[in-house]
Amino acid sequence: MTVAIILPAAGASSRMRGADKLLQVVDGQPLLALMAARACAASKTVLVTLPSASHPRAGALSGLPIKVVTVPDAAEGMAASLREAALALPDTVDGVMVLPADMPDITEVEISHLINAFESDPNAIVQGASAGKPGHPVLFPIDCVAQFSRLSGDRGARAILKEMAHRVHLVDLPGRAALADLDTPEDWEEWRASR
Repeated sequence: MTVAIILPAAGASSRMRGADKLLQVVDGQPLLALMAARACAASKTVLVTLPSASHPRAGALSGLPIKVVTVPDAAEGMAASLREAALALPDTVDGVMVLPADMPDITEVEISHLINAFESDPNAIVQGASAGKPGHPVLFPIDCVAQFSRLSGDRGARAILKEMAHRVHLVDLPGRAALADLDTPEDWEEWRASR
């Protein structure tokens, strides 16, 4: 089975008060580069959305075997990234994982764990969880991806998850990995203090 991974990275990082959360240094490299490398370790098909090809984040992706997808209407929110990335997917994929790029506790181990769960039940929507609480990443069977075209706003694919709740299979990940996204300077400070 072939699983593509989408890293939505076209957001404005507005809650960081002038800094870019995806260019914060983690393990000696920008977070976006680290997350893209982890995705590449688990899948040969990795798409990263950016507001434009010349955005500063593009430099962090140099040398990685990924496909950059530009999102002209990135200001709308995550839905714009998912719509554009879905259009850029190859025809050969069986599933698509949405991996937020601001979740540094998700490693290639967790990514592979979710892919394995999907391969065991390819009709399921496999969603990362922490102690049973739904989080990220989320892996959609390819038949659900057509619905990305009708998404809007900054709520990502929540509408699909709600509509298809009967197909959602939660997979617990270690600690708070599935819930810990870093949106503000305070989030970053707390996360760094916990390492």
